[in-house]
Amino acid sequence: MSGTLYLVATPIGNLGDFSPRALETLNTVDFIAAEDTRVSLKLLNHFSLKKPLVSYHEHNHISAGQSILNRLLSGESCALVTDAGTPAISDPGEDLVRLCAENDVPVISIPGCCAAVNALAVSGLPTGRFTFEGFLSMNKKSRRDHLNSLKREERTMIFHEAPHKLCATLEDLAETFGEDRRIALCRELTKLHEETRRCTIGEAIGHFRATAPKGEFVLVVEGAAPRISEEITLEEGVEMVETLIERGTRLKEAAKEVAEHTGLSKNELYHAVISAQSAE
Repeated sequence: MSGTLYLVATPIGNLGDFSPRALETLNTVDFIAAEDTRVSLKLLNHFSLKKPLVSYHEHNHISAGQSILNRLLSGESCALVTDAGTPAISDPGEDLVRLCAENDVPVISIPGCCAAVNALAVSGLPTGRFTFEGFLSMNKKSRRDHLNSLKREERTMIFHEAPHKLCATLEDLAETFGEDRRIALCRELTKLHEETRRCTIGEAIGHFRATAPKGEFVLVVEGAAPRISEEITLEEGVEMVETLIERGTRLKEAAKEVAEHTGLSKNELYHAVISAQSAE
């Protein structure tokens, strides 16, 4: 009978966020597969844990993954951890999970910290639907193609970015989405100097031109306004106004914007939304 692969989320800055269940899991598995064994050893030492560590990262995940799978198939249990956050999310751990799935090895996730979700929660932007885009490519063409594919994305978008690349990324975001698009810049989440700056992309560019970025960032970017069809009913127009209101636009401005794009009456939209809200 095969062992089990546990995906154990680790703190993204504050060690107090490590859950009792995660600690218990690390204490009971046979070995731990770590992105950087030096970083994980510090975590283990902090909690007085002694477990064999093996290296598993993007540069060795093919050979290391097969080796880990063989041990799992022989009955051993393994905890997969990254340096910080949830393993297998924008991470080579997804390949190990796929290997396990293909070989009927049980995989159990031990939930915990995820920087993207933490940033989304404090962003002040719509959270009902979102897309996680990770780090943008260093290659200019790939980077441009990636952003262009998101031009009409209506969901809230989440990116990771390093401080030395932040200004260039903000310029790229402005070129793609416009300087007036709302953004939340979440810095050093869960750490001593945690900060969330909510503004427009243009305002963010101005701020970080004057103040050098420090720390790791998660960028939460507002999605595009709903697409306008050639023929639209008043009911559909009301839904579009309500979507803009949910994103922070005032009713009058939202009704005006939808009217300009659809040809519907601004006053009719305004009063229809008021009626809909009164009926709720």
